[in-house]
Formats: sequence, C-alpha cells, structure tokens
Amino acid sequence: MVLLHSLEELHAWQRDNAWASRQTGFVPTMGALHEGHASLIRLAAERCELVVVSVLVNPTQFNEKDDFESYPRTLDRDAVFASNAGAHAVFAPSAEELYGGVPSAPSVDWGPLTHAYEGAHRPGHFDGVVAVVDLLFATVRPSLSVFGEKDLQQVAVVKRLARERHPNLEIVVGGLVRDDHGLALSSRNARLDQEGLVTARRLSRTLRDMQDACAKGGDVAEALIAGREALDTTPGITLEYLDVVDTQSFEPSRGAQDQGAHVVVAAHVQGVRLIDNAPLRT
Repeated sequence: MVLLHSLEELHAWQRDNAWASRQTGFVPTMGALHEGHASLIRLAAERCELVVVSVLVNPTQFNEKDDFESYPRTLDRDAVFASNAGAHAVFAPSAEELYGGVPSAPSVDWGPLTHAYEGAHRPGHFDGVVAVVDLLFATVRPSLSVFGEKDLQQVAVVKRLARERHPNLEIVVGGLVRDDHGLALSSRNARLDQEGLVTARRLSRTLRDMQDACAKGGDVAEALIAGREALDTTPGITLEYLDVVDTQSFEPSRGAQDQGAHVVVAAHVQGVRLIDNAPLRT
C-alpha cells in the first residue's frame, strides 16, 4: 500500500500499475476511518483488481468554520486502516491542488435533492459535495466508486452527478454499519463522551419504532408525529429534522408501502451533528 500526496504521484502510480486497463475501485472519504469505511473498501476490493481510497477534508462542503476545523484528521492511522481493509493506495492531496487553486464550488440546484433536508440545514453543502466528487472522479478515473448508505442524500446526489457527468462510472452503495447498540458509525462519534453515545442511540431506536409501527399497519404521518415527539422530549437531543422521503428525489413520502421510502433524521448531541436513516419497510 502506498500513500500518495499529489496528483503527479497518483498518476505515476496508476501508470506503473496499468490502472487504465484494469477493473479499478475508488472510495472517497474525509478520513477518520472506521468500520463503516472498511466495509466500503472491502466491497470495492471484492469487485476490483486495484482500489484507491482518498482522504480529504473538503472545505467547500462545510458551512460552519468550526465544524471544518474540528473534523478529525488522522492520516497516518487512516493509511494503515485502509491498507488492512484492502486498499492498494491512499490518495491524500491538498484541497488547493485538487481544486487547482483556492477551493470553491459553483451553485448546484437539483430541487429537493440538493436543497431539502441536508441541503436546507447545511446551505451550500451539496455544492461542495458535487464539486469535490466531480474533481475526484475526473482525477482518479475508476471503473466504479463506492459510497455508504449512511449518507443517503449524498448517495442520491452522487448518482445524479455520475449520470450527468461520468456516465461510464458505476456507483456502488455499501450498507449502513452500526455499532453493537445500533448507533450508525460515523467519524463524528469520536467527539461524543459516554453519556453522549448513550443519548445518540435514541436516534436509531426512534427509527426502529417507526418501522415497527408502520409494519403493524400504522399511519406514516402518525408514526412521524410520535417519532418527533420522542426525540424532542429526549434530554440532550436537538432535532433538526425527522421525515420519510423517497430516496431518489428526496421529496416527502407518506405511503407505508412506498418502494424506497426511508426515514431520515438529523440531530445534535453534545454539539455534534449526527444523521441516520432506515428503510420504512424492513
């Protein structure tokens, strides 16, 4: 496994390993790798001869400076972790080199897909996601790229980006990974203490409660009311949103039997913003 810090190093390594003529996989990350990332890397390794993992804390997708500055950066550990999961190279460029100057992101308006939920609560976030992923796809040129289901809205945005700008690239979605208590794995979890971790588990329990209610024939709107009340009344949780959406359009969905409908949630615990999701139908 090699650690590549520049575009020149990446392209030299690709030439040496006949990248263009092989089945290749790419897993873009912002580092602070955990078992959820490992599952994505393993999935890429199962499908591909060569796998590159990128590590870049992308400034253009953060709408709060403090969030960007406090995001964990553990590159040396990440390189070892990625290698153990099956990566052949870790690509860790500076944002300035990847963007070709001061990082910036043109505005993207794909309706609710980019402007609802995560897009509404993090203005400009998906502008940055589209900008950096577009650049990474064009730079790495993989056969396929793997993204995690935890960032469900991001997956939908990336799929549209690939259809429009990288039509020969296959997007593979890896399943959401949880800890033994049901909490969705996230690099941000490292910023929670034990009390915060216990509180955060209420998010996944609420999703399960909504699944159970709808499985028993309950009304989606009523399940939403109950779920929002449960989170609003839990000490230590500040709810941003809880809703049921269509996973392709990210428009609200209210049919318990709607194909692809997912419950999505975002909330703050101990100042840390957490997201989670689950299919309405299990």
